Amino acid sequence: MRKSMLIGEPTILDRSAEYQGNTQQPAIWYVNEDIQDTDEPYIVPLLEDSFHQWLEESAPSSLLGLRLLFDAQGQQLAAGGDMKPDRVQFDRIGELVREACETTECINSEEAIIIPLKKRFSNQPFAALAWLGVSTSEGVLEWLKTAALHYITIFYHRFEQVFVRDLIRQQQYFEKDATRRDSLYQATKRLHDQIDVSSVVCELMIIMENCYPHADFNLYLSQDFVNVDQRIKPLFIRNTANDLYEKAFLESKPNLELHDDGTVRVGIPMSGKQAVYGVLGITMNREQWDESELRAFVLLAASAGSAFENAKLYEQSNLLIGELQLINELTQRLNQSLRLNEIFEFTTKELLQIFKADYCCVLQLNRSDNSFQVMSSNLPAITAENLSIDFGYSGIVYQTKEPIIVSDYWNTRLVTSQLMETTGSRSLIATPIMAGSDIVGVIMVAHQSPNFFSYENYKLIQVLSTHIGLAISNASLHAEVRRMVITDNLTGLHARHYLNEQIQTRQRKDRCGSLVLVDIDHFKKVNDTYGHQVGDQILIAVSDVIRSVIRESDIAARWGGEELAVYLPQIRSDQAHKIAERIRYRVEALTEPPVTVSCGLSEWSFEDEKISVESLFYKADMALYGAKNSGRNQIIIDGES
Repeated sequence: MRKSMLIGEPTILDRSAEYQGNTQQPAIWYVNEDIQDTDEPYIVPLLEDSFHQWLEESAPSSLLGLRLLFDAQGQQLAAGGDMKPDRVQFDRIGELVREACETTECINSEEAIIIPLKKRFSNQPFAALAWLGVSTSEGVLEWLKTAALHYITIFYHRFEQVFVRDLIRQQQYFEKDATRRDSLYQATKRLHDQIDVSSVVCELMIIMENCYPHADFNLYLSQDFVNVDQRIKPLFIRNTANDLYEKAFLESKPNLELHDDGTVRVGIPMSGKQAVYGVLGITMNREQWDESELRAFVLLAASAGSAFENAKLYEQSNLLIGELQLINELTQRLNQSLRLNEIFEFTTKELLQIFKADYCCVLQLNRSDNSFQVMSSNLPAITAENLSIDFGYSGIVYQTKEPIIVSDYWNTRLVTSQLMETTGSRSLIATPIMAGSDIVGVIMVAHQSPNFFSYENYKLIQVLSTHIGLAISNASLHAEVRRMVITDNLTGLHARHYLNEQIQTRQRKDRCGSLVLVDIDHFKKVNDTYGHQVGDQILIAVSDVIRSVIRESDIAARWGGEELAVYLPQIRSDQAHKIAERIRYRVEALTEPPVTVSCGLSEWSFEDEKISVESLFYKADMALYGAKNSGRNQIIIDGES
């Protein structure tokens, strides 16, 4: 009704404070309040209501004729009585009202009696009463003035009621605002008291639940999904123009929608200083929606965003310290071994523990056939399998040389993954193992729950893969250097010193073993006749024959020149003779130009008085000497004539 009263609270406060601060004024300050110029456009309903009450409390209309209420500009506002003047009469009365308000004097004419209604503390009329069809005698005029004063009393009584209601409303507003501010302060304090992300979002849910029980709300997190409450959900960015929460997140400002079903939906970004971490979504009935609460929601979401960011930074600092310790320990333990199999197995075991994963597999690139071999995994079904470099997520990692993270394989499947299909896993992180600028393998870690791995996990596995790659490279180089040291370059057989070491080791734990010395007959003649290049080819061919005959556990070596040696663990001389015979037979049959070999054979057992590598070689060498002196192309066992 009166704008300055209903929504212009500061005006009322200023006026009430002015009267309350004046000790000379009555205790009820509003009785001295008066209409101001700013009030006049909004007092028409108050004038009309007062007029109707005045009519009810006045004498019957038959005694006072037609009673009319006009504003100060001569516009009729209300009427009471049975008379119905014509338009000309109304226009004439309007002119008389304007004249009375301008002169501030009553008008007693044949057309009507006009009495201006004046303000409390000034002579300025704010409205006028008019009577038609009454006596114009002096006594009646005085009586009508008294009636006008009655109307003014009614009007100002209603006017004061508006002030009181306005004051109560404002007091309630201030109390509500103070309560809200206190609630926000306490909520902000509780939010900032939390030191981890889960506690912050849980506290936010509790605050919303307690302060706004009539609302439905959800928290949509853009990253680091925290599955501690069913109302906390991941925020998917799908570039959908009409998605309220996505829009609030991308624009970093509140968004509001009014729906036809009578609900209001609000999306408020949960922002910190560095980023927007999510969106607080609120849904409530339109009748319960208060526009003033939007600011409270924004402040609460901002406090939650700040607390979330602080908790995240605290969490990240602890995580960084933990990661540095983890990297240091992992690197030390990786460098303790130079065996590739041990490194692969250790890597799988550690990554399962570090990421609390369900499955892990480490793949190594086989450059000979451009495939990945599963070197280690806690999933037996895929261990030792070969995979194409174009297959699955390992293929994507190989092509891009970049790590990948999959939040939910079954909902966002880009390629078919054997690991994910076999295990039913939904979350995956995979990273390349690099050696310089070349990819040498892939690490894949999976979990059966969706959204399990965080962005921190994604970054950590990249760092760990670097150290794992260095350990694999060191082990590979060590293996290659050792292979070169213990391998004869020409024949590909082991070197003599390696053979000696292995025999010595086996003699400490085996019960027996045999040694076969193989010498190519007339090898000098082959070199002289065909040249050293052909002689080398003959030496390689004989070495290939030996490899084709012996077991994987047997050890073949180049003993020196054209002499080769084979150690047969856990083999007695009778079995060793059969093996030597197959070597002799195949050499004669498969070499070109054809050559023959002579073999000397010796054995040892735990029952011998003296067991040593030197004695074993000595006895085999003596037997070989005997085979050569007996015509060559034959096998002699130590102790036989």
